[in-house]
Amino acid sequence: MWTEKAQAKINLTLDVHRKRPDGYHEVEMVMQTVDLSDHLTFTETEDDGIHLSCTAPYIPLDQRNLVYQAAQLMKSTYGIRKGVGIHIEKRIPVAAGLAGGSSDAAAALRGLNRVWGLGQSLDTLAELGAKIGSDVPFCMYGGTAIARGRGEQIEPLPKVAPTWVVLVKPPIAVSTAEVYGRLRADLITDHPDTAGMVEALRTGDVRRISAKLGNVLEPVTFEMYPEVEKLKAQLLKFGAQGALMSGSGPTLFALVEREAKAVRIYNALRGFAREVYLCRFY
Repeated sequence: MWTEKAQAKINLTLDVHRKRPDGYHEVEMVMQTVDLSDHLTFTETEDDGIHLSCTAPYIPLDQRNLVYQAAQLMKSTYGIRKGVGIHIEKRIPVAAGLAGGSSDAAAALRGLNRVWGLGQSLDTLAELGAKIGSDVPFCMYGGTAIARGRGEQIEPLPKVAPTWVVLVKPPIAVSTAEVYGRLRADLITDHPDTAGMVEALRTGDVRRISAKLGNVLEPVTFEMYPEVEKLKAQLLKFGAQGALMSGSGPTLFALVEREAKAVRIYNALRGFAREVYLCRFY
């Protein structure tokens, strides 16, 4: 048996420049993994099939699952005729803007690379992962990075201080495709300061990082789901240095300087939402 961690991510910035001819959006995002993770366990099987299981009962276990797609891609790319069982211990919320599915797919590629002794580099696996989803290449590496293009062009950034993060997911699911479908990239006037965020990260100062948070998808999701905007206001009211929606939402995160304050905000939020998580930059 082999195991792999699949880390959640948050977007410290998310900017959209234009809609591309291929239907994707040209993005620029500063992304950060946090220590909230799914765990994937791999077991070789006697047949040549792909067998998924998951602790979350509502997760599809067929071709709709990105882990299944990752296994299919590895088998077809490298001519693998062996079978595998993959168990997903699900901790990252689903449809939450935290790249749980993409991170699981990246972990599947890394894990199967080991299980089948393929010896492929992370760069090669990231190229494969881009065929599955735009966030998979970033999730292959983790840490702190700028993602450009449709999300597959990764520029790693230096390691940053282990900042405290409080995550809160309201009890709704948001369709990323629908949010991007409603976005008018040509009407965006307030773009996040990517260079300013990179400089703030180098200082490790939570207040400076918080001042540079920005996500152009927030107004779209807030219009669709006003309760997400209200929850962000609540986060700031509880004393977070900064708060932002991750990805297309609905998960919000708060950056906090001290553990004691992060715990207070975490406890206060539990009266407003069931899914609240206390973690750090990973």
